[in-house]
Formats: sequence, structure tokens, C-alpha cells
Amino acid sequence: MSEAIGFEIENDLAVYKTLLESTQAIPWKIDWDSKSFSYVGPQLESLLGWECSSWVSVQDWVDRMHPEDRAWAVDYCIAQSIAGVDHEADYRALTKGGDYIWIRDVVHVVRKPDGTVDSLIGFMFDISERKQTEHRLLALQKELEEMSFKDGLTGAANRRRFDLVLDREWADARRSREPISMIMLDIDYFKQYNDHYGHLQGDACLKQIAALLSGAATRLRDFYARFGGEEFAMVLPETDEASAHAVASRCRELIARAAIGHGASPLGSVLTVSIGVATAIPGRNDEHFAFLDLADRRLYEAKQQGRDRIV
Repeated sequence: MSEAIGFEIENDLAVYKTLLESTQAIPWKIDWDSKSFSYVGPQLESLLGWECSSWVSVQDWVDRMHPEDRAWAVDYCIAQSIAGVDHEADYRALTKGGDYIWIRDVVHVVRKPDGTVDSLIGFMFDISERKQTEHRLLALQKELEEMSFKDGLTGAANRRRFDLVLDREWADARRSREPISMIMLDIDYFKQYNDHYGHLQGDACLKQIAALLSGAATRLRDFYARFGGEEFAMVLPETDEASAHAVASRCRELIARAAIGHGASPLGSVLTVSIGVATAIPGRNDEHFAFLDLADRRLYEAKQQGRDRIV
């Protein structure tokens, strides 16, 4: 009878071992007290290239983890294990050939009758392909996000991006009590330009203006966008009135130097622009809408005064 039971147990263990070693994942078991592997599946060699005999202590596992993942993964797994919480962790594991592959380690905590940790049992899954897919999706998401903030014609930032930047920089200026300036720029008699040269040439003109304006404000946080139609806007953080006027003058100079022909302009044979400039040091309760309106009114004044000027 005992021999029969022993045979059945031995047979069951053989079945379990066959099942474990037929899976694509690496099964393993760690003895908690000795911090050593009491079992590692042969899949270790096919997946990572390491012989099972080289995977003895927990330190072998730690040493073969990517340096950027090591600290957090080890601390997390130890903390979860001590708390008796089953857990999983994604990290990069070193192959014997010197490459890294992404691993998802799924861990079950086995506890003794007194509640202390007896052992850890788990599986290591190769999730490299999944991670590559995730990275591709993230890159695509970033690309789509960038496209949603970009003007399709000129490649400059669009109005949506402008609103977000202005909101952020206004809040920062309000906290720091530093001046913030805005430039609103409009191409003079652009409707006549389109009527005279055609809309395709008008589109080319807008692209050229956008490219010129990109060289007018040169600091890292200086920002420009196509505000709409033939109108462009700049947000200049930490910029006083004199400095903002200098940037506006540079915008005019760059456009004048380009000498874009405008045969239908009452102002002459080349294209000109009108510019409104506003500067403020926001108070605690000030909102940026009034600031935007001020810059827009200054632009309107420039047009009313005869265009081709800065107000």
C-alpha cells in the first residue's frame, strides 16, 4: 500500500515537473532563509543563456539585472515578500551573450505557520516583444500629440498649443513676479496678396513668415505660434518692455530683409507687417485673457495708424 502511494506521489511529481519544464517561462523557487535558489527551470538556458548551475543565490539574480532597474526592483520585491504580498515586476535581465531582454517576474509568497516567509515561487516571462510594442505605441502617441499641437500648413505651433503655453507662462510669471511679454503680428493686406498671387502662393508666404519668425526669438522658453489666418503670436517669459520691443523690431527686420514681393500692397512693393506688443507683471488675481486682449488691441492700433509699424 505504502509503495503504491509512494509511486503515485512520485508519478505526480514527475507530471508536475514535466508541465513546469514544458512552459515557455522560467519556473523558479527561492528558499527565503538561505536566499538561494532551490529550483530553476531549464528554460533559463534557452531564454537567457545561463546554465542553471550558475544561478545559485539571489545575488546571481541581482547581478544579472540591468543597473537602472536593479535598485528599485530588488527593494520592491523584498518589501512585498516580507509583507507576504504576491507581486510582479518588469525589469531588464542580462543574457549570457551580453544583451538585455525584458522580463516579467511573477512571484507567489509561501509562508510558514507562524506567518514568516518560507519561500518564494515564481515564473519569469519574456515580455521583450510586448515592451517593443508598448514603445512603438508610445512613440506613435507622442507623434500624434505633437501633430495635434502643430499648425498643418506652416509647421509652427498652433492656437491650441499657444493657449497652453500662455496659461503656463502666465502662472509662472505670477508666482515669480517677473515680467512677461506678448507680441501679436499680422501680415499687412494679406487678402490682397492672396487675390493678387493666388492661395497657393499665399500658403507659401505664410510658411516663409513662420520660418523667419522662428529666428526672431532665440531663448529656450521664447515661443511663437500661428494664431490664426495671417496672424502670428509670441510669448516671451521674463521679458521686459524694452526687450520685447527689440524682439518685435527683429521680426520686422527679418521680414523686411527677406523682401517678399507684394505687388498689391498700398504700402509699397514688398510685404510688411503690423505688430502689437504688451508687457505685464501679473498680480495674484490677474488672468491672462486681459493681457491677450491688450496685445490684440495694440495690434489693432498699429493697423489703424497706417500699418507697417510696432505699437
